[in-house]
This record gives sequence, C-alpha cells and structure tokens, in this order.
Amino acid sequence: MAAPSSAPSSACWFLHDGLAGHRRQAAALAAALHPQPVEQVLEIAAPWAWAAPRRLPGARRAFGPEFAAALATPPALAIGCGRRAALATRLLHTRGSRAVQILHPRTDTRGWDLVIVPEHDGRPGANVINVCGSLNPIDAAWLSAARLQRPDFAALPGPRTVVLLGGPTAAVRFDAEAFASLAGRLDAVFAADGGSLLVLGSRRTDPAIAAEARRRWARTPGLRWFDAGDGDNPYASALAWADRIVCSPDSANMVSEACATPAPVFVAEPERAGGRIAVLLASLRQRGRIRAQDDRLAPFDVQPLRETPRIAALVRDRLGSPLA
Repeated sequence: MAAPSSAPSSACWFLHDGLAGHRRQAAALAAALHPQPVEQVLEIAAPWAWAAPRRLPGARRAFGPEFAAALATPPALAIGCGRRAALATRLLHTRGSRAVQILHPRTDTRGWDLVIVPEHDGRPGANVINVCGSLNPIDAAWLSAARLQRPDFAALPGPRTVVLLGGPTAAVRFDAEAFASLAGRLDAVFAADGGSLLVLGSRRTDPAIAAEARRRWARTPGLRWFDAGDGDNPYASALAWADRIVCSPDSANMVSEACATPAPVFVAEPERAGGRIAVLLASLRQRGRIRAQDDRLAPFDVQPLRETPRIAALVRDRLGSPLA
C-alpha cells in the first residue's frame, strides 16, 4: 500500500486483491482513464475480509495502517475490482474520491459513483454500466507489441490455431471427457488443414489434461504451455499471432480476451455451460462473434470486441472530469 504522501489530488488508483482476473480488469480501465495510474494491492484482515464490502465497525483499519492514513489524502479516482477491493473503494468514496467498482459488490450500489457489471450478471441500476464480457487491455497496439515479443511465431506453419483451456467450475463441467471431445475435433481439423497448434492452459487446468495434451500433440508444430515449467507464458503473443482461437467454455475473461483479437473464436461445446457464462456465450453467438467448435473451423468475418474504451468513455461522461 502506497504511503499517503504519494497520492496527489489528481491521482488515480486501481485496487485489487492480487487475483489476476481482478488486477487485469482494474488495470485496463485505469490505463484507459489516466496516464499514470497507481496500483494498490490490498491485504485485508479478518473480520472485514469475511464481510467485505460491508462496513463493519473499524473498517478503516481493514487494510492496515498505511491505507488508514491514506484516507486523509484520497486520490481523485479510485477503481477497484472484486469484493474486497469494493470495501476499499467504498471507504475512499466516503473521503471524497470518485469511486468506480468493477463487478457487482452484492450490496446497495449507492456506495460508489459507478459500478461496472457484466451484462450476463443481469443486475441493472441507476449507477450501473453493463459490459459485454470483461474488461481487458487488448487493442491493436497491445497486439502489435505482443507479436514483437515472439517473432518466432511468424515462422509457424499456418493456419496458427490457438487453444485456450480452462478448467471445471460450478457452472461448467470441463473435464477429461470434454477435453477428449475438443481434442478429437482439433485432430480432424489438423488432418484437413495442417498448420500449427498453440495450446495454453490456466491455473484451473487439470494436470491430467495438460499431460494428455502434451502427449497427444507432441509432434505437432507449435507449442504446449501449462505452467512456468514450460518457460515464459506466451499467452499475449499467442493471441496476437492467432489465425483462429478455440476456447473451453468456462471462463468469461478468457473468451472475452479471445474476442478482443481479430481472429475468429470457436467455443468448445458451449452447451456445457450453465449460469451466467451460458448467458454470455449466447450473447456472443447472437452478436456473431463466436461459433461453436466443429471439425472444420471455417473462417468467418469478425469485429473485435473491445469494451474497455467504450466503458472508459461512459465513465468520463458520467463522472465529468474527476482528474482535472
């Protein structure tokens, strides 16, 4: 937590609890709104961690003494993502910061100036702005920089098929059976088209699935990446060089970032998804941005889904010029 003297009145802070998905969304919006946003990684103590964003007695002490002192000189704009960050942005709001909270705080939204909520959550409100999918930093400049990080990907045979694998969630049963179905269709495509295969896992990917992917495609051009043992994470460069992308159906962040590229996106068995992710996938299919994975992966025209600049413009319109 930064010392209070480091926060001039025109500052913008983005706050999160360290989770990668929360950090990515808060950082993306902050960068779109301010030239030099300041990152604040929050550590929250019990009992406030259990109740956040509700304000229990003594909540100003929830994030430690530096944050409590910083409340005396709050930033002009505070952007948080996630339930625990929502307590911090709520506290800063009471001290004069304009507060923007990403993801619904699951309490009355009047504790913040604006709340950015995925439209698939189905939570309207007077100060709520709906976003399709999730916020991310991906635009043409981001993709160009990512290509420069891995120029060797240019030499891979085309088409370059990027496969993004998540893992099981409460709403999606992505298991060994689901992977076998996805992989069988990929094998059919590769037999017909050739090319290369860049398969990337996430922290939720079952190690058994990772092992099977490595075995199954050991001689296929491309790469397989599942953890740091496979080297530096090539995720950004893989998105940037992709001719087409196949996603498992379990992650709103993953499919949103795939859809921010100019590549056609195919989702493996979207019917496996339930709950809010099913609503998102249905919306993306209706927009023509994704299709269900088949054994052809025929190209189709797409418009990259880039919600961050749209949401940033709406925030500016609603808040005026909080950084002036």
